Amino acid sequence: MAQFVKIYNDNPNEAALKKVVEVLRNGGIIIYPTDTVYGLGCDITNAKALERVAKLKGIKLEKANLSFICSDLSHISDYVKQIDTSTFKLLKRALPGPYTFILPGNNDLPKVFKNKKTVGIRVPDNNIIRSIVNILGNPIISTSIHDEDEVLEYSTDPELIFEKWQNLVDLVIDGGYGDNTPSTVIDLSGYEPVVVREGKGSLDIL
Repeated sequence: MAQFVKIYNDNPNEAALKKVVEVLRNGGIIIYPTDTVYGLGCDITNAKALERVAKLKGIKLEKANLSFICSDLSHISDYVKQIDTSTFKLLKRALPGPYTFILPGNNDLPKVFKNKKTVGIRVPDNNIIRSIVNILGNPIISTSIHDEDEVLEYSTDPELIFEKWQNLVDLVIDGGYGDNTPSTVIDLSGYEPVVVREGKGSLDIL
């Protein structure tokens, strides 16, 4: 059964954060809060954990469109091709925030993503998950946890999330109630920004 760990966004407890990082380093899967919906994730460098996430989502790993959660913009250059000044300024305006940006991937992507031309990047405005990624030292994978119930679509109550996922994942973070509006997805891999999904993030940044 998964561990259930309470962490406060305004003052994340270091011992609790380290416990989460240990689970990630050991190939565990976690459910964590963001500035939008609760996410499901693992260490992007752990192939076995990535396979487990894909299996939980019922998708093939090679075909999965999973985003990377980074702690800040400095992580992005590790996995993304050189970006121009206007793209960088846009990222700086929007992040941390409720956006997923699709950018051209570089040759340093983890092996399972080698065939991917693009990568989705998230820097959520949430201290808990950014602190975890910071301590871990590399991004974690991010995919949202959908409900079968169309009315709900996204679970917001961490206790209910734990009830549903406790036998499928290794740790669930209770970071308070989540949002039920996903991130705004903007594709920056072409000449012009393309809005793929309008979510919580305002389009005024464009």
